[in-house]
Amino acid sequence: MPDASLLVISLSPIHRDSRVLRQLSVVKEFGRVTTVGYGPAPEGSDEHLQVPDHLTTLPQTVPGVAKLALRRLRSAELAAPAIAWTLEALRGRRFDVVVANEARILALAEVVADGAPIWADMHEWAPEERTHVLSWRLLVAPLMDHLCREYLPRMAAVTTVGDKIGDLYRERYGVEALTMRNSSQWRDLAPSETPEDRVRLVHSGSAVLGRNLEAMIEVVHRLPERFTMDFYLVPANDGGKYMRVLKEKAAGSDRVRFLPPVGPMDLPGTLNQYDMGVYWLPPFTTNGRLALPNKFFDFVQARLAIAVGPSEEMAHLTREHQLGPVSRSFEIEDCVESIASVTPEQIQGWKAHADRASRELSFDHDADVARGILGRLLAAS
Repeated sequence: MPDASLLVISLSPIHRDSRVLRQLSVVKEFGRVTTVGYGPAPEGSDEHLQVPDHLTTLPQTVPGVAKLALRRLRSAELAAPAIAWTLEALRGRRFDVVVANEARILALAEVVADGAPIWADMHEWAPEERTHVLSWRLLVAPLMDHLCREYLPRMAAVTTVGDKIGDLYRERYGVEALTMRNSSQWRDLAPSETPEDRVRLVHSGSAVLGRNLEAMIEVVHRLPERFTMDFYLVPANDGGKYMRVLKEKAAGSDRVRFLPPVGPMDLPGTLNQYDMGVYWLPPFTTNGRLALPNKFFDFVQARLAIAVGPSEEMAHLTREHQLGPVSRSFEIEDCVESIASVTPEQIQGWKAHADRASRELSFDHDADVARGILGRLLAAS
């Protein structure tokens, strides 16, 4: 159906949202793509509707908060300013398939789709997205649960980032979620040579409170002098507050650096110069416990050794493909112990294993999941 009209809604800055950009790289194969999101038009979009930056994706107005507090969840479904704006911007439009990213826009997607099939890409476990924040847990979590319970069974397809999160959607909401990982496109890179006298650690991602990045700095402080750490971080929507906290913690150390963030397509090539990608994420939330993030796959495509904690999904793949050490716990001492005595030969071996696994752990497989969904939905529409 080469003339199909497809709508992709993601209330995020799509132009730098790695998962949605990869999603778009497949969607555009099937027809003309209209995107709705923050920021400029992303690659792969034929038409982009840019949501004004000041509009929030949750009902954070006084009437909206009152609806959440009083559990008037049905009336809160479309109350967020960004959702109301999108509804008006798309009024009267028709699409053959709608792709809805994340739970907060499920009701919006159903209205806009007007009977067309919807692919709901849930990303992670929506009901506990930010349960470490009290206000989110009390006010927003019930709305997320309501949206999932009400709308997911009506979706033509549902995807999420990992098998175990998919199990949760099946157990609570009775829907079968396909796994489409946060994998990176395959890159034609070779493992870099590991120095004899240094171990170059690296971490990339967002400077978001709750990701325990300060622990990585503490680990480096306790490691031997041969270890260095570079961060490539995108500031969070907190005015750079958490980034400043991290830089203050690293102040005075010449072994920890903060470098400018790199675009998703350029990241594996930049990371290739390092030896080991690290991510010790304590299971403060269900999403933390089951995390399988972009950065893990970026490390693989960069042909790095990988050091993680006992996070279920990351630890499983790390052990299965022999990519690097898994610490016994998320305690600082165990993270230090897991890598303090690594040798250049061990690191080079892990890099070689990453090279061998790079095809299997690339977006090639996950793109086929997306193609299967879109082909089926368009054939049925």
